[in-house]
Amino acid sequence: MTDTATELRLALADRLGSTGWHEALTKVPRELFLGEAVYRADGVPADRWVPIRRSEMSREDWLSLAYTDQTWVTQVGGVLAEDAPGVVIGSPSSSSTLPSLVVLMLEAARISEGSNVLEIGTGTGYSTALMCARLGEGAVTSVEYDPEVAARAEKAISAAGYAPTCVVGDGLNGYAANAAYDKVISTCSVRVIPLPWLWQARSGGTITTPMWGWMGGVAFAHLTVADGATASGRFLKEDLSFMTARAHLAPPRPPIVTGIGQARPSRIDPAILRNDTALWVAQLAAPQAQCSWGEDTTILIDVSTGSRADTRPDLAGGWTVHQHGPVRLWDAVEEAILTWQGAGSPHQSGFGLTISTDSQRVWLGEPGGPGWYLPA
Repeated sequence: MTDTATELRLALADRLGSTGWHEALTKVPRELFLGEAVYRADGVPADRWVPIRRSEMSREDWLSLAYTDQTWVTQVGGVLAEDAPGVVIGSPSSSSTLPSLVVLMLEAARISEGSNVLEIGTGTGYSTALMCARLGEGAVTSVEYDPEVAARAEKAISAAGYAPTCVVGDGLNGYAANAAYDKVISTCSVRVIPLPWLWQARSGGTITTPMWGWMGGVAFAHLTVADGATASGRFLKEDLSFMTARAHLAPPRPPIVTGIGQARPSRIDPAILRNDTALWVAQLAAPQAQCSWGEDTTILIDVSTGSRADTRPDLAGGWTVHQHGPVRLWDAVEEAILTWQGAGSPHQSGFGLTISTDSQRVWLGEPGGPGWYLPA
């Protein structure tokens, strides 16, 4: 005899089609990790969220929600869904990622039996439990920054029958007590690779993490550690991202002012930055800058130096860029875009990353090719 939850778990596992993670998916009850409530977006504006409570639904409807291959937001602006008095205004700060993306991440990290794993970002604990089901709880260490999120996750993991090492702390520092790790996997996006991850991975181990920058460009890194002091690898084909580590978020942006500074014709169409890879390349060239768009204007602002650039169509044809401040942002972006286009405009997977204790360099094509340093 099987109940609805068991049938839905099996159906989800079959639908995701992962050979390595199929059994774990059938064992771990996702509904436990949604807690007592989740949020749904409440239309416009996009920062309005309404709690959906388990107590207000039938068991079948709640289970159907849990086993939909969908991300469910569990915390907005630090308020857990079960604690929300009503509509909450803010940005998501924790979620239960859609299972297909969780599995994609685990597969990309090449986690399998025998792996000793450090997970950065416990979140709801669902991915932690999946790894426990496949690897054994003694092989899993998970670090969560938010104490409330961590407590909620540990309760759910325990209810599912597992007892991995769960740590409340800054995941950017890793967890040295259980090192060295075969696999370091991050379920939050980072701007640069934290050096403790490098130091805590064994020689031959890997670091797998989504990366994000202040312009919003993303890439998916998979690095192999050489000796605890260096690591290198290519970015993967998948364009995935997770919520950003809080310490790596961009600073508040000042009011936008355009049309100031020196003017010249732009050598590139600023609309190219609406291409995901082009935005990633632009971000490499000007990592301190943030990007926004007006109706016909592309705007870059570097809060740290006050530098800014804006481009707009010229009545005579082409585009005019104005640049102000000590850093010529558009010069750097323009040169990087032209270099990328000259190489055939490859996807992020045409780039790689080499890190050491001294620097982190993204390269195009091969390690000796054109490159850009990530911010220190």
